[in-house]
Amino acid sequence: MPQLFGSKELVEDVHERDLCIGCGACVELCPYFKNYRGKTAQLFPCSLPQGRCFAYCPKAEVDLDALSRHFWNTPYDARPLGVYQTIVAARAGDAMPRAKYQGGGTASALMVGAMQRGLVDAAALTGRQGLMPAPRLVTRWQDVAAAAGSQFMASPTLAGVNMAVRQGHKRIGVVGTPCQMLAVAQMRVNPLEKKEHQVPVALAIGLFCNWSLDARQLSTLLEGRVASDAIRGMDIPPPPANVMNVETDKGTLAIPLSEIKPLIPHTCFTCLDMTSEFADLSVGMYEGRPGWNTLVVRSESGSRLVAAAQADGLLVTEAMPAEVIAHLSAAAAAKKERSLRILLQRGLVNSVNGQRAAVRIPPAAIARILPKT
Repeated sequence: MPQLFGSKELVEDVHERDLCIGCGACVELCPYFKNYRGKTAQLFPCSLPQGRCFAYCPKAEVDLDALSRHFWNTPYDARPLGVYQTIVAARAGDAMPRAKYQGGGTASALMVGAMQRGLVDAAALTGRQGLMPAPRLVTRWQDVAAAAGSQFMASPTLAGVNMAVRQGHKRIGVVGTPCQMLAVAQMRVNPLEKKEHQVPVALAIGLFCNWSLDARQLSTLLEGRVASDAIRGMDIPPPPANVMNVETDKGTLAIPLSEIKPLIPHTCFTCLDMTSEFADLSVGMYEGRPGWNTLVVRSESGSRLVAAAQADGLLVTEAMPAEVIAHLSAAAAAKKERSLRILLQRGLVNSVNGQRAAVRIPPAAIARILPKT
């Protein structure tokens, strides 16, 4: 693993470079970091030379090769979809409670299955306080469905993981975006190698993500159009819709993506991962097939959970057409290329001469991402 630093360097490398995504990995961990309306800030300075705030951050000295070797026992080679066992179509089964799920409800079904079988005793999910996304820690499977649905906003979800650790939970589940799964991977590694710092994440379910939105800016955009307490959900239909649909008590408010995309934080354009490559299981939309998800099975524990959820009637799966996987792989490769070019332009890859990197990538992986010219 790379050299670790403290909160002073975290502020310099992440906050001052406008790289913080507000994932929540440092919130409810250190009393000095707080998240308010989607923004994470340090309230007071800290003199510790090393800290978990830096070690967990998905934007500070992340060594992709070390993580890949730890979790998948293979070097990081920048394959577009990461390491996986299989990719299938999936949806919630008849044993799942009725709820308004995003897509096919696969992420909810998997977490319910894990909690029902005792594989997870607490789940860190994403809820809302008004419009603002907020961490939601649940300890009963019946409460999982209440957090279903995409927020499309950067959320401090991982503060819920830190809360679960502090409360003494020993089998923690978490659902989050690729940047959050990267932070969770670093939590699981226990980079400071202290027993008291162990984070017992038993299940990491990652979501597909191309970008999120700044919650404060979205709130400003929606002011005067809809009351925050009237919003029931959000969705971005596949092309050619070119809108974000905001579901409200009075119907659907369609907002052109031309108004939405300027709200994307700059740091999203430095993210190499579209499909949560360091999760046990990854879930995304299945374009062209409403009511279904794409499910990427990565780890052995993830594979066992899928089988159990199917046996319990919580999950239904079908084979995924090869052309759909090829299309997904092409989209993920394109994101890697776009983001790597921006990272290189900003000098954030494998930085040397006293400048710390945001990410460390083997030269062979860089060559694979960037097409030959």
